[in-house]
Amino acid sequence: MDTFQQHLHNYQATVKSDMEKRIAFIRDQIDGQGLGGAVVGISGGIDSAVVAALCVRALGRERVIGVWMPANSLPIHAEDAAKLAEAINLNLVTVDLGATFEAIMGELSKVMTFNDKTKGNTKARLRMTTLYAIANEKGYLVVDTCNYSELYIGYMTKGGDGLGDINPVASLTKHEIRILAAELGVPESILTKAPSADLWAGQTDEQEMGFTYEELDRYLITGETTPQAKERILHLHRISEHKRTLTPGI
Repeated sequence: MDTFQQHLHNYQATVKSDMEKRIAFIRDQIDGQGLGGAVVGISGGIDSAVVAALCVRALGRERVIGVWMPANSLPIHAEDAAKLAEAINLNLVTVDLGATFEAIMGELSKVMTFNDKTKGNTKARLRMTTLYAIANEKGYLVVDTCNYSELYIGYMTKGGDGLGDINPVASLTKHEIRILAAELGVPESILTKAPSADLWAGQTDEQEMGFTYEELDRYLITGETTPQAKERILHLHRISEHKRTLTPGI
């Protein structure tokens, strides 16, 4: 067994205690500040599924709001969001942002032409605006769902899914997320689905990143990966530093 697989094997052996540590973190961050509960954006993907499941275990169903925010989204993501809600007893609400997204892009298109990536980032920022509106009204915290793999290379939208008040999975790679997801009872369809931020039709994480999660996580865990992947990983890490630091000022 190589170092990477050994690391995952060791995490599997300790996943229950790690899960309890993360549940305690959420409880401490919410209850320790006298706050009402948590809001989690639900994408139909594995990261938000894990975060929502941890929040429900930490706070109970009545203090967690999962928000499904389609914006011309594929039906499979809506189906998986519904499956998740049933599996973990999540209070799931829907805020359809399709018309809002089309309206704002219609106005923006009068100024200039935007590519798919910029349009996708705009979707992500509309979703975060929605989460904070609900959190503000309820006196809740927005719980970020970005994992360590994404954070390291800046694979998140600044002001969008990269924004939150607390993050209980910031130290977990994608492969560790999958192990924890299985422990939390996340539905199989989510466990096996190709990771996607649902930013445009046919978009997948690995296609956009230019390497696989295995190549990325091997580098993060062992320091070793293919030369091509390492070069791109380091490049993305370098140019995304502004996403991981406080806004510079003078």
